[in-house]
Order: sequence, then structure tokens, then C-alpha cells
Amino acid sequence: MLKTATTRQAHILEIVREQGSASIEQLAARFDVTQQTIRRLANALCDQGLLRRVHGGVSLPVQNQNLAYGSRHRLNANAKRRIAHATANLIPDGTSLMIGLGTTPEYVAQALSRRRDLRVITNSLNVAAAFAHNPDVEITIAGGTLRPLDRDIIGEAAARFFSGFRADFGIFGVGGVDQDGTLLDFHVDEVKARQSIAANSRTSVLVADITKFGRNATVRGGHLDDCHHLVIDDQLPPAFQPIALKYSDRIHTAGNAGHRAT
Repeated sequence: MLKTATTRQAHILEIVREQGSASIEQLAARFDVTQQTIRRLANALCDQGLLRRVHGGVSLPVQNQNLAYGSRHRLNANAKRRIAHATANLIPDGTSLMIGLGTTPEYVAQALSRRRDLRVITNSLNVAAAFAHNPDVEITIAGGTLRPLDRDIIGEAAARFFSGFRADFGIFGVGGVDQDGTLLDFHVDEVKARQSIAANSRTSVLVADITKFGRNATVRGGHLDDCHHLVIDDQLPPAFQPIALKYSDRIHTAGNAGHRAT
């Protein structure tokens, strides 16, 4: 029997992603718990936008837009903190960084916020705010169209902005990862900015918790081949084991210092 609600929820997500849907009765039998327990766990996943309630069970959501930023920031917060600290261990002082939009890159910025002699280039006001108190960090922010709720800047000007620099490290998140390694997002301008960061960094670092693997997002752009490092919070789901093997020399599992997934 699985030991924690968090672990059960991860497995519920995995089952629904494999099958497309699952009944409460089926899940209760699978985990040998009451239907009330499964319903409580499934409701929490639905409230987070990761699943959708259907009669008698749950299914994958129909997703053509991302969750609100505040909801995403709270979602899997502990996993994102672990990813952030593992990513910070890859970054020495005295380097230049491009950091993209999204909640996980913001957590990375917070983990790096007390470092010395950094130059940060970003299209996220949240990332800039994380470093703003540190006089040892030089911050350069993109111009373009502000998304007030997300507090980031997107559009053609923001994508071109990154091409004017060459950074030591590029750190970015993603809306989802398909089973063939394709990177997915919810808006074409998010993809353009992310790809520009990867193209203009000497070392590119994708930061993503494992709920992003198999997550449905609509805009394709980029591939795991483009990433020198992939920092995750746990072992990849079984459907992604071919990716775990193919990119074993690039994957860092947070919480295991110096460990690369095999």
C-alpha cells in the first residue's frame, strides 16, 4: 500500500494519463483504500487543474490554457524547492544567467538570490524581484508586452531580447513534456522566449517536476535534445523510462546530491 497522499496522487495521475480516465471504484481497489479516500485525493487534483471530474471518476482535463500563476506557484511547491536547490548547485558565482518565465524558474531565482557577482537576464518580473535586494547581482529585464497576472513579458520583442546576449547558463521551465521528448507550452510566445534562451546560452537547464511529463499542452517547440541538463524532483513515470535511459547523463534528480538518474 502506498504510504503518502502525495505518492498516491502521483500514481493516480499516472494511471489516468495512461488510460485517459479512471473510476473512483477502480482506483480505490487499486490502492486498497476506501472510495472516500480516493475521492478526497482526486478532488484535490481536480482543484489544481490536473484532472477533471466526470461521472463516477476522473479524466484528463481539456487544457488549452495554463493554470493561474498563483495556483501554479503553490502547486508542488516542495518539489519545486528541491529542484531549485539542485539547480543552484550547478551554478557557480560570477556567471551570467538567462532565466525564463514560470514558477519553477522563480524558485530557482530565489535559491540563487544571495549569490555573488551574477548577471541575470530575464523576462520575468518575479525573477527580477527575487534578486532585486542583492547589490551583487546585475539585472537586465526584457521589454515587450507585460502579462500582469503572470508578471512576465512576452512577444516578439522579448524573444529578440535574449538574442542580444550570450549567457553562461539558460534556465527555463516548460508546460509539458511529451513521451518523444518534445517540449510543450500553452502559448506560442512562451515557446519563442524559451527557445531563444536555449539558443543563446552556453549551457541550457530545463527545470521541471514530474507532473509535467505527460501533461497536455498545445504548443510544440524544442526538445530534450536541446537541454544540457534536466533537473527533476523524482524518478520519471514508467511511460518515460526510454527518456530516462536516453538522457541518463543529463538528468539530475533533486534531493540526491550529484546523482544522475539511471
